Amino acid sequence: MTQPTDIGRVRSLPALAALFLRAHGRLPRLLDLFCCQGGAAKGYADAGFDVTGIDKDPQPRYPYRFIQADAIAFVLQHGAAFDFIHGSPPCQHDTECQRIQGNTHPDLIAPTRAALERSGRPWVMENVRGAVPKLHDPVMLCGQMFALDNYRHRFFETGGGFSLDQPAHPEHLVPQAKMGRPVPPGHYGQFVGNFSGVPLARRVLGVPWMNRDGIRECIPPAYAHHIGRAALSQVALGVAA
Repeated sequence: MTQPTDIGRVRSLPALAALFLRAHGRLPRLLDLFCCQGGAAKGYADAGFDVTGIDKDPQPRYPYRFIQADAIAFVLQHGAAFDFIHGSPPCQHDTECQRIQGNTHPDLIAPTRAALERSGRPWVMENVRGAVPKLHDPVMLCGQMFALDNYRHRFFETGGGFSLDQPAHPEHLVPQAKMGRPVPPGHYGQFVGNFSGVPLARRVLGVPWMNRDGIRECIPPAYAHHIGRAALSQVALGVAA
């Protein structure tokens, strides 16, 4: 039963998160693996999840509960305690700019998938266009789907019984500034690499707490909010059943 102190919180939550809270006395728990500075976390929290972020590096800008740990090891040990899991294994292995520079990075997509599947929980795994051949039937999200002044395509594989529909993709009509360059009037920024215009990127992507390092890798919160609402419909409807 919902406690009296939770009543105002229930009224302000999205309806499905409030349903879960009434049934369990807590919000649905989301595990945010490879969390960095928390772009995805903000979207999931806004959707109604209680978010815990995991990253091997300190993340003092992360706006929610944070545990410094190896993400794959953590989900193998604790993943079953969460209601939904988001994983964003490092994308550098598959990004064009890293290949151009000749940098090498570990490919963690397959190990992350294996750990997510072992958790027994519904999950989503995100990465960049270069990783698409390794992802299983991913859904693509673009800033134009959420009225953002940006494109930033990201790809999401789902599993554990969770599925996500592919939204319609609006045509790209606004030109982009060149990668890492200042953004001219009438253009969208790419906000990757050693880009200029951090205040603009914060405003466009909805991440006012981030620095340049966080912005160039982040998932815009609008994307995770969309996924979180879809996840809650499945998690909370399971509660109702």
